[in-house]
Amino acid sequence: MNKIEAEDELRQEYDVQNLQVRKLGPGRKKFCDTVRLEPDVIAAFPNAEAVNEALRYLIEVAKRSTSQSQRSNELR
Repeated sequence: MNKIEAEDELRQEYDVQNLQVRKLGPGRKKFCDTVRLEPDVIAAFPNAEAVNEALRYLIEVAKRSTSQSQRSNELR
């Protein structure tokens, strides 16, 4: 037994290798991807929900536009 194991107070059944340290307090990040928006974009949206709704709409419009252009190319 090495010195670290001798001083360890955790029970043997704890899986120490898979423990994760979580930062507490205001500096703690959420468990999601973070995107930095420019001030003019922030001014246009009241909250993250509104940003997500607008982006989903844009994705849908882009999909429709792509499928329409593919159809017109097939007709030529």
